[in-house]
Amino acid sequence: MNLSYYGHSCFAVEIKGKRILFDPFISFNELAVAVDVNELEVDYIFISHGHGDHIADAIGIAKRTGCKVVANFEIHEWLNKNGVANTHPMNTGGKWHFDFGMVKTVVAHHSSGLPDGSYGGNPMGFVFMSDEGNFYYSGDTALTLDMKLIANWSKLDFAVLPIGDNFTMGIDDAMICSNFISCNKVVGVHYNTFDAIKIDTAAAQSAFESAGKSLLLPEIGATVSI
Repeated sequence: MNLSYYGHSCFAVEIKGKRILFDPFISFNELAVAVDVNELEVDYIFISHGHGDHIADAIGIAKRTGCKVVANFEIHEWLNKNGVANTHPMNTGGKWHFDFGMVKTVVAHHSSGLPDGSYGGNPMGFVFMSDEGNFYYSGDTALTLDMKLIANWSKLDFAVLPIGDNFTMGIDDAMICSNFISCNKVVGVHYNTFDAIKIDTAAAQSAFESAGKSLLLPEIGATVSI
């Protein structure tokens, strides 16, 4: 499976010919100047929660492409009110069969307010299961024992986890999470965008390697095969 990284927590994967984008925050990210948000081809957008650094470009991309946006019920309603009609609401613990595979929503311990100050519902993570591979995107979250359940539902090929600390898990907790979910291949996100989440990337990768794990940190705009 190919993963394209667009900075912060925004990335895309392609499954069965469907281009799936996560937490679009590109045009407002000063580090993502190499990415033209208006050139992205998207079939789905999955939104983990309502904070601006995860949803800022969602309305623009959705209106331009007509893609389906998957989010919690409150974000679904907010998108509808803002002119995005092609949405699919979900909530924590539910699953749905899409044309590319099945997605189960899981607990994320964080907060979720929308850019206009309205209520953003509960944050979520996503477990993707398809014929082309399985992966977990945690969204913004603390380390939680709920993560141990994920290995019961799916044998993961990789996981996408926040590593920037301060607002989410840091490196140490991300390594514990990888144990909980029985997955040693991790793509790190939610780091270095702001001063509060800057990390030593070389030290982070060394820590994962010492634990027998792999931490992938793609350059913004790069596509990697996982």
